[in-house]
Amino acid sequence: MIKFTKMQGLGNDFVCMKYDDVSRYDLKNFSKFICDRHFGIGADGVVLYDKSDVADCKIRIFNSDGSEAEMCGNGIRGIGRFLYDKKIVNKTSISIETLAGIKKIDLIIENNNVMAIRVNMGKALLLNDQTQVYIPQCNKNEQNTCKLLFKFHGKEAVGTFLSIGNPHTVFEVEDVKNYPVAKHGKIVENYKYFPEKTNVEFVQIINENNVKLRVWERGAGETLACGTGASATVYALYKDGKVKNETNVELEGGNLKIIIDESTDEIYMEGAAVEVFEGEIDL
Repeated sequence: MIKFTKMQGLGNDFVCMKYDDVSRYDLKNFSKFICDRHFGIGADGVVLYDKSDVADCKIRIFNSDGSEAEMCGNGIRGIGRFLYDKKIVNKTSISIETLAGIKKIDLIIENNNVMAIRVNMGKALLLNDQTQVYIPQCNKNEQNTCKLLFKFHGKEAVGTFLSIGNPHTVFEVEDVKNYPVAKHGKIVENYKYFPEKTNVEFVQIINENNVKLRVWERGAGETLACGTGASATVYALYKDGKVKNETNVELEGGNLKIIIDESTDEIYMEGAAVEVFEGEIDL
């Protein structure tokens, strides 16, 4: 029997398991089964935690299609809350080793209750190699972003590409509620620029401190929330002078606060994460 805990951040749900308990399995197929909402536990992804030589904990993140993600904002908030609640890590400032580097999180506690988790997402990067993304005619600039031209269904659209440890492409739209996210998101995810695919964000600016966002996640499809997507979106808009450095992001599953430190250019994400249920599964 394998113990698990299901966590969710704004409806973006993850199954947390100990790596040693499942390492004998093919993790791609294992994750696909666990995430299946009919035959498995059901989730957007699986987070496996393990000991780390350089941080309080090491994690690996797998999407519902079995692909491995470098980083996940909602997933790391969920595992942070899990580690604290289960007393695996007995402190409120936790360092977590990921494929995108070491991320530091702080649990915001009021009256002995975890109210929110703040994650230092690090700095935005512009990846330009064939292991992650290949973008001819796109050179690194001081914003660590670049503009790319896309063509789909006879129309052209400009997206902003950047990385928050994983690749994102951000599009500004007028009416995000009625925008064909699934239709266009799938096309952009698999566009010729991205051999390893990309996450895709569609954002509507409400004012300089508030935006509405829908996200098509690489390997999972549209989800109710995406922490790295919210971080990438605000950073891209901030560098274009369209929002302030502290912006509320309204997603389908709830709100995230994104803060950009103007002195260091580091991105901070703040939001909730809670346990859904725990149990055991026999494989």
